[in-house]
Amino acid sequence: MKNINLSFIAIILVAILVSGCASGGGNTQTGESASGANEGPTYTFRLAEAHPADYPTTKGDMKFAELVKERSNGRITIDVFPSAQLGEEKAVIEQVQLGAIEFTRVSTGPMAEFSKNFGVFSLPYIFDNDEHVWKFLLGESGMSLLDTLQSSGLQGLGWYSSGSRSFYSSKPLTGIEDLKGKKIRVIENKLNLAIMEALGASGTPMPYGEVYSSLQTGVIDAAENNYPSYYSSKHYEVAPHLLLDHHQRVPEVLLVSKTVWDKLSEEDQGIIRQAALDSIEYQREEWAKYEKESEDAVRAAGVTITEVTDFQPWKDAVKPVIDSYREEYREILDAIEASK
Repeated sequence: MKNINLSFIAIILVAILVSGCASGGGNTQTGESASGANEGPTYTFRLAEAHPADYPTTKGDMKFAELVKERSNGRITIDVFPSAQLGEEKAVIEQVQLGAIEFTRVSTGPMAEFSKNFGVFSLPYIFDNDEHVWKFLLGESGMSLLDTLQSSGLQGLGWYSSGSRSFYSSKPLTGIEDLKGKKIRVIENKLNLAIMEALGASGTPMPYGEVYSSLQTGVIDAAENNYPSYYSSKHYEVAPHLLLDHHQRVPEVLLVSKTVWDKLSEEDQGIIRQAALDSIEYQREEWAKYEKESEDAVRAAGVTITEVTDFQPWKDAVKPVIDSYREEYREILDAIEASK
């Protein structure tokens, strides 16, 4: 577990006590179920979600909570808090580690800090398509990754979809050659900067909220994200050239605090784990619908969309980047290759 300031822990504990006294919420339990039968303890948990209530990951969270409540005969309630009501992802992860918040859904992007193997998802072009992603995630190697977070005070429960990331620009963008010399906004980490350099571009880290105005004023030439984010952020208004190269496929992960998890009976753990797995298909369906709606909307707005059909030049360009991480991720990269 990461070192966390003791005063922060004290604040969290006080907040839990106050909340518990005021409303009885947050990891409450009694000796009987809601029906009065002695079927086991009753729990009320919270699940922190950064996206809005109508976003596919939030809908997945809600399906998960619905299944848990139904299969526990109402003994286990999980209240979903969308739109970052309980805090932004990094702060929430720390609170889940402590058990102050019981569940959350986060991108696997920042999870390499808690289990280094999660960093593999940031490598470019390691998956051929969405089917390849899910064959790996739902296979033995992908599912075993969920348990590698235990040493950081977290337990992975299941995977959710977030599509793939592609490039969009204020200038014409139809192939890899058009990236040469472009200033492209990226999430700040050394791997993303290395990818841009390998593609002949210049990676420019900046907060997400500054991307629209930076594209509009020419501070950057391009950015990259998935279809729904491209649409919902309105970046298509100032960057109407979309190049679908699908360079990264970074899934989402549903987490529970290991402190909370270890206090549950094997039966309740089984209910929660299976509900998480059974919510995946629903979340993927919701993502596919949302992605199609976003695509239709930007096409209607006049965006020029180019689909990459020959990925070999792209893979050749970034091969030195992947090679530099191959020893670190050898076992998991081999598993990804074998899952095709």
